Amino acid sequence: MLTPGAVILALKIAVATVTVLLAASLVALAAGKPKWHGRINTVFFILTATTVLGFEAVIRLVRPDLTAGFTAEQHDALAIHLRFAVPAAIMLPAMLLTGMRELKTLHRLLGVVFLALWIGTFVTGIFFLPHTFDPAP
Repeated sequence: MLTPGAVILALKIAVATVTVLLAASLVALAAGKPKWHGRINTVFFILTATTVLGFEAVIRLVRPDLTAGFTAEQHDALAIHLRFAVPAAIMLPAMLLTGMRELKTLHRLLGVVFLALWIGTFVTGIFFLPHTFDPAP
């Protein structure tokens, strides 16, 4: 069932899962395995893009009323999370393209910005969003 609590839980699981992939890709890079870094990041891109598009479809098309029951605090937490997650998601195609084309300087520069945004996405997604959902009265 598409309840607000289920959507928030799914979002937390998705953020945690792709963060593990991101960490694995950085470990591969540090280990001198750039091909594995690229492969893992391709999977990261696909899963993240699918998640973003899926959540957008649910919130905008399937259940546009889904966040109507959020408290003001829950809305604020979601807004803060999206201030990190949306720019990070927008950067993903550029990260993938610069990596595939081996534009190393630009890829590294974008990577630093992306990593800062992703840390914000992770922290706000895991810790700021409510762990349980009690709808507003």
